[in-house]
Amino acid sequence: MPEVLKAPLVVEFPFTRSLGPVQSAFLTGLRERVVLGVATADGRTLVPPVEYDPVTAEDLRDLVEVAPTGTVTTWAWNHEPRRGQPLDTPFAWVLVRLDGADTALLHALDVPGPDAVRTGTRVRIRWAEERTGAITDIACFEPYDGEPAELTGSDGTFEEKVTGIVAHARLDYTYSPGRAQSAYIAALSGRRTVGERCPSCRKVYVPPRGACPTCGVATAEQVEVGPAGTVTTFCIVNIKAKNLDIEVPYVYAHIALDGAGLALHGRIGGIPYDQVRMGLRVEPVWTDGGRYPDHYRPTGEPDADYETYKELL
Repeated sequence: MPEVLKAPLVVEFPFTRSLGPVQSAFLTGLRERVVLGVATADGRTLVPPVEYDPVTAEDLRDLVEVAPTGTVTTWAWNHEPRRGQPLDTPFAWVLVRLDGADTALLHALDVPGPDAVRTGTRVRIRWAEERTGAITDIACFEPYDGEPAELTGSDGTFEEKVTGIVAHARLDYTYSPGRAQSAYIAALSGRRTVGERCPSCRKVYVPPRGACPTCGVATAEQVEVGPAGTVTTFCIVNIKAKNLDIEVPYVYAHIALDGAGLALHGRIGGIPYDQVRMGLRVEPVWTDGGRYPDHYRPTGEPDADYETYKELL
């Protein structure tokens, strides 16, 4: 049995978000070294501000400036900062209630160790040298033993307001395909395609899943399929994907490899896109060092009869 594989994977994408009037004022204020909250009907000041009262759901629009100094209300020590966190040395995550606010803001506190922070520690904002209108304009908090800082008098009116932000979402994880797909990937390294046959319905799944999704029983019998197959259905791609060096238009198809009970995906090449059709017989094309077929091309055989693949659509 081949070794069960695992590999580190990263999923990341930029997420563009437009801002409403309250969030726009808050982030623009940070750019100008001003901290704004929002006032509720019962007199509370919420920082960071929100556009709807979390208690009454009432619209909130009255901006209120608060001080860049405050008090730690609770904290946790981060002994191993991760990529993208505010500081690259160990620090404390803290909730800080800024002077003039009734709620607390989550951020980082730069102190030499956990013995240097406690609930009640007085702190102030350390501003980033370059500010763009983002929460990162607050580089972190730092201990502070002075009086509450004076306000600037801002009412939340700024020129060139920040109207949107781009947040980069990223997920690092370790993926293990499991026993069945590890065997499938290992076979691909030898330019073979293997599936697994269900002991009940006898369908051959490619790629194998380790169990039959229809019968609910485990699969273990390996079956080599292909290498040729039949196009069961397809689409013409007219939009060029970022970081994909394939000229459009091209065809992406479902291909039922000979002996398989399920079609897999593959790109069709070696034929004009407008001549690809259901029933077209194709074979894989491998590139040097490729871990899977680069694309499939016509074999030159007569088209398959519809009755032979209609159950695989």
